[in-house]
Amino acid sequence: MKPEEIRKIEAYMKRTLNPALVIKARPRKDDSAEVYIAEEFLGIIYRDDEDGDLSYNFSMAILEVDL
Repeated sequence: MKPEEIRKIEAYMKRTLNPALVIKARPRKDDSAEVYIAEEFLGIIYRDDEDGDLSYNFSMAILEVDL
């Protein structure tokens, strides 16, 4: 994902979810980015531009040990 795209998504997620969220580009991947709060990895945001409709999907796994 492009830096401008990441900044826009990060601003949106900070407003709606948590101001401490940080989104980082993934090395060697241009269709997704990583989501963190401080140093804690939360999940991945995927860019989906199939059929001419651009959207972003946030995927977060919740481990039983974390509950």
